[in-house]
Amino acid sequence: MTRKLLSIEDVAEYLGVPKGTLYQWRTKGYGPQGRRIGKYVRYRQEDVDAWIDEQGAA
Repeated sequence: MTRKLLSIEDVAEYLGVPKGTLYQWRTKGYGPQGRRIGKYVRYRQEDVDAWIDEQGAA
């Protein structure tokens, strides 16, 4: 089973926010949980979806 990890660009596009917003969220401890893989930050799709579900309805 191969699961692709999402890049900052992938998550920004998925959420409809600029990449810079994701970087700001990371420094503030907000947003979906990302993991550092070497010099890169990667996200699991299920972590992003879980974070969205935690946000509640707009």
